[in-house]
Amino acid sequence: MSAETPHTGTDENKPGQVVHRSGFVALVGRPNVGKSTLTNALVGEKVAITSTKPQTTRRAIRGIVTREDSQLILVDTPGVHRPRTLLGERLNDLVRETLGEVDVVGFCLPADQKIGPGDRFVAEDLVEMRTGRRGPRVVAIVTKIDLVGRDALAEHLMSVDQLMDFDEIVPISAVKGEQIDVLMDVISAQLPEGPQLYPDDQLTEESRDDRISELIREAALEGVRDELPHSIAVVVEEVVEVDPDGDAFTEVEPGTGRLVVRATLFVERDSQKGIIIGRGGSRLKEVGSRARREINALLGRKVHLDLRVKVAKEWQRDPKQLGRLGF
Repeated sequence: MSAETPHTGTDENKPGQVVHRSGFVALVGRPNVGKSTLTNALVGEKVAITSTKPQTTRRAIRGIVTREDSQLILVDTPGVHRPRTLLGERLNDLVRETLGEVDVVGFCLPADQKIGPGDRFVAEDLVEMRTGRRGPRVVAIVTKIDLVGRDALAEHLMSVDQLMDFDEIVPISAVKGEQIDVLMDVISAQLPEGPQLYPDDQLTEESRDDRISELIREAALEGVRDELPHSIAVVVEEVVEVDPDGDAFTEVEPGTGRLVVRATLFVERDSQKGIIIGRGGSRLKEVGSRARREINALLGRKVHLDLRVKVAKEWQRDPKQLGRLGF
């Protein structure tokens, strides 16, 4: 996860010279601890989908925060867990690979939940990485502080402090925006000196189609049963401009036609296909309506969303199908 432009910082800065810092920051933790919500709060725009369902994040999504004296490239990793499928193994491998290439790790620990086996599992990995070589700096980020009282928070912070040797501990609420600026200051101070790596206006490395597919998956996750979220994958087949006066797909001036997004939702079994579509297609219409609002906001214009649902049997366990679906 290194950039082509090398760090140029020096220990011999001239008096009064402003030091610029830049680097990669991985947000890690067990599933559903608020990593994606925090990523969006730090970037100031929605670049990662959120859901109450665990394991929502499946890729190391990069969000970019550009400040006057620093640039943080945020990596919102999948939640670390004990895998039950080939997909789960690949997600864990992605997290470990990411951790080996970043400058700072933000270890997210929710204030409303006691430290458990999953947290210790992550901590053990981080301690091992820092043994015998220069590993990344590690900042404990105590999330969701808006959900607990002052005494409970104080007790939780003491437990976090005993988990491992952190460089800093910062309590925050991404939903309320509490301590977000403080967290950015703390992380920036841990980064190496270096130049700005991305343009001022770039907020993510995610492609347009990847962001669209994630928004559709986010809409599809709403209200489904616990076992179904892991079985949903989305592929954007095409995004095209069509002639607004006819049905035929023709070449039109960009921005003058009707924008059509065609996408496929994949599930693993026929019974799941029925759940996604709903009686008379009612649920798929809800998914399309919810996703279309988000896609309109992302693209800055109205789109027509054409959704299809297909079965890819046991795709989470099939290496070939995982590859076709982008894993």
